[in-house]
Amino acid sequence: MTTIATPLEFVISVADFRFPAKIDAHLQGLMDRNTEGHLSASEREELEALVELSETISLLRVQALRVLGRTVHEPHQG
Repeated sequence: MTTIATPLEFVISVADFRFPAKIDAHLQGLMDRNTEGHLSASEREELEALVELSETISLLRVQALRVLGRTVHEPHQG
């Protein structure tokens, strides 16, 4: 694997990244409606895309946290 120099602030930003509150609430609403069986086809596609994006972000966060020596539940101290 190739190693590159990356500014610490960038790695911290990736580790701390979260969906904005409105998107997170929208995703939760779609997941709730999906559990109840009330999604349209377009809403189901949107849910699948948001879940895929969320999973990708989670994987990137874990990698950044590993570089920083932090765990997922350990907040940034700076």
